[in-house]
Amino acid sequence: MKISIGLAGNGPTLSWADTITYVQEAERLGVDYAWSAEAWIRDAVAPLAYLAAKTERIHLGTGIMTVSARTPGMVAMTATTLAEVSDGRFILGLGASGPQVIEGVHGVPYPGQLERIRETAEIVRIAMTGEPLHYEGKHYTLPRPGGAARRPLRVGVPGGIHVPIYVGAMSPAGLRLTGEIADGWIGHHFIPEASEAYFGPLREGAQKAGRKLSDLQLQAGGWVEIGDDLDALVDSRRAYLAFNLGGMGSAKKNFYNDVYVRAGFPDEAKEVQRLWLAGERDKAAALVPDEMVLQSQLIGPEARLRERIALFRDLGIGVLRISPAGKDLAASLETLGRAVDVVRDVCK
Repeated sequence: MKISIGLAGNGPTLSWADTITYVQEAERLGVDYAWSAEAWIRDAVAPLAYLAAKTERIHLGTGIMTVSARTPGMVAMTATTLAEVSDGRFILGLGASGPQVIEGVHGVPYPGQLERIRETAEIVRIAMTGEPLHYEGKHYTLPRPGGAARRPLRVGVPGGIHVPIYVGAMSPAGLRLTGEIADGWIGHHFIPEASEAYFGPLREGAQKAGRKLSDLQLQAGGWVEIGDDLDALVDSRRAYLAFNLGGMGSAKKNFYNDVYVRAGFPDEAKEVQRLWLAGERDKAAALVPDEMVLQSQLIGPEARLRERIALFRDLGIGVLRISPAGKDLAASLETLGRAVDVVRDVCK
């Protein structure tokens, strides 16, 4: 089992200088992947370009790059450039984001995002071959009909280059698309006890493309915090889950909430969302069930952490995503180091 981290701060938001140190130390510990994020604060690309010059071995991925924020041609140029400057360590992670971000930040209608992901991936793969960009899709046609470009252009590194394409998806339709077109899955809020809610659609998509689920690299994980006071650790994660259940979307469309509905918490997920949207955030957090926290996060005594990691391994999760809790950089790195040692021991 390989290990990945995200660039977002753990506990208090890390400064950029601390983020660099965090990734460099993760690389020293043997972490395999570092993923940027893109919502409404930082873009997913610039941090990785900088980190490519500050690291030597760790793979760097966009987790995710929002397709509606860029044309497919720009995605292709960005991907091939980052692959070049990182000496082949770049992974292109694509995703749809949510309607509030797409329509509120980018001014693009949200419907049709999965089709945009598919078409973007197809255009990027043409670009990576070094062939001219000739493409006809629902959202993108290259060259533009009736435009000034009379012939298709080549984009990217001459001679071709390979960049793995991953998709971050939570909805059944998004998971089916991932299984069909992607090299890997960037999973969020994965509950092993309800693995078929994720794997079923992924498998359907893979079979449609004549593949098996095992042909995809599957990545999932959660917050990691090691300690004997399990009740206190559960309480420390309730607000985080309440925010995702209630704040990451609207009353009508919240992919995070839908994940927990499908994973076996329909009533609880909807009631937490209702309280959050009503402004009763403390009540919403208090209502998050213990089992929801325990099944979705890697917290508790080390013995429990070992059991959970073994469960991820046995389900076929090839990359464990670790978000180490800590009040500052030093504490986060200490937790990360302990977690890496546990993963190595469990998977040796």
